[in-house]
Amino acid sequence: MATAHEPQRVSAADFIRGFANWRLQAARKPVVVTHHGKDAHVLISLDDYQRLDGSGPGSDDLQASFVGLFEAARDSVIVVDRSWRVAMLNPAASDMIERAAADVIGAHIADILPGLQGSVLLSHINRLIDHRERFSGEVPGLIRPRHWTRVDLVPLPIGGAMILRDISAAMEGIATSDIHRALAAAVEAQGSIGRASISVREAIEDANDALTGMVGVDAAAIRRVRFSALLAITRRQAFAEAVEAVFYTGAPTRITSELVTREGIAIPVVLSIAERRSAYASDGAVIVVTRA
Repeated sequence: MATAHEPQRVSAADFIRGFANWRLQAARKPVVVTHHGKDAHVLISLDDYQRLDGSGPGSDDLQASFVGLFEAARDSVIVVDRSWRVAMLNPAASDMIERAAADVIGAHIADILPGLQGSVLLSHINRLIDHRERFSGEVPGLIRPRHWTRVDLVPLPIGGAMILRDISAAMEGIATSDIHRALAAAVEAQGSIGRASISVREAIEDANDALTGMVGVDAAAIRRVRFSALLAITRRQAFAEAVEAVFYTGAPTRITSELVTREGIAIPVVLSIAERRSAYASDGAVIVVTRA
């Protein structure tokens, strides 16, 4: 006996004799018609059949939705056939290559992506077309010199799709961060330049060895202490006003001040203050301390 998850089976002879009954059964789940004990045909409902061939209710809306999604995608999408010729592209791709879709349909992909020749991306496109192999990576100079493009290769029945995103700004940001890290390392190596990171409430979150050496304490002793507590009393108001101006304008500033050691000795210093800002709000400031 068939279970609830298996199709019903009936011989061809019984199917012919009881067609009306089996037609009603097929409305609930498929009926397999056997011939000499072997599965030969399957009777299914019209709705099931339409779902199989994609002609059921709502299929036109689904196809229209796919087209709308393709057209509205912010990433550039270029579809190529197995001969590497452009089959279609979305508006974002037209904007990226600065050419109308009608002008590039049928063109070889190498003719519309100037940096493709000699690029490692060529071998990945070969593997995409020949072996349906996916790829994701950052490629320099694909669209124009000194620009970086994030490339995703996706296999399709027609050939494949290239999904492109300009990441030049992000790569420049990484390069800038590398410069800043190198600069910070150079400051630490110099040995006589103090540095502290403070919160928006002026609490010390981090201090380097040069600064703690000037004050004569270890880093743990001044962590979460207001930076102004390290300054001479007569200099604290000027410091507070300078920090407030930095947070208000975003512009760095430089003031003279006096750092007080653990022994009570006032050391003339110059404080350079710059804001630390994330994408949404201020995270505090960095203070560079040098002897005046």
